[in-house]
Amino acid sequence: MKDPLIDKVALITGGGSGIGAAAARALSAHGATVAITGRRRDRLEAVVAAITSAGGHAVAIQSDVADETSACAAVAEAVAQLGRLDIVINSAGVNEAGGIGTLDLAGWRKVIDINLWGTIYTCKAALPHLRAAGGGDIINISSTAGRRAAGLFASYATSKHAVNGFTESIRQELGGENIRVCVIEPGATETEIAGSVSDPAWAAMMQQHVSKAGAMQADDIAEAIIFTLTLPRRANVSQLLIRPTTDTAPM
Repeated sequence: MKDPLIDKVALITGGGSGIGAAAARALSAHGATVAITGRRRDRLEAVVAAITSAGGHAVAIQSDVADETSACAAVAEAVAQLGRLDIVINSAGVNEAGGIGTLDLAGWRKVIDINLWGTIYTCKAALPHLRAAGGGDIINISSTAGRRAAGLFASYATSKHAVNGFTESIRQELGGENIRVCVIEPGATETEIAGSVSDPAWAAMMQQHVSKAGAMQADDIAEAIIFTLTLPRRANVSQLLIRPTTDTAPM
């Protein structure tokens, strides 16, 4: 049976590292062509080089999803280079430490602009192209923080709760157009997200959390993405919560 991802075109934000890079490699291995976006061109080009050396096809597009013009231009450039768009994966994300009394508004805006608005900008720009393709898939990467808030990382929890609500809303809106929409909520996964936390002490704590024994790897989440994309079109995984086996905390 032909792999359903062969000849599909995917756009992945935050594709230079972590879950975004792992998803790019996984989709390419299944025959998809991939456009990855992010702010660090050197990291994007390294991922593209790895995909190309493995026989895949990928392009790098430098972009800042927090900027509406840049985010929309990245979608347009991906379509211009690759001819169509079938899959959108919103993986770009950052974190910050602090709550309403301890994190300044610039920190709140940074997290919400990237995690939420970047997702909205990209989905809005991609929608006409998904419709032109006759349907497609949108996968938004959220977090267990989108289910259970953490006062120490309030802006992150706020942004991820909003991503969950946004994703379910557009799932209801677009399902009748053969556009499947899914939110994936990973628990502790070893990525570079701690590097976005400006306070060194809290960054170290976050790094310890995501790299602790039993934490998941970005490739684990990429496999979940492949699972959602390769189901029959009649089946839409709308919400997928993935935790480390050792995480026994309640919802």
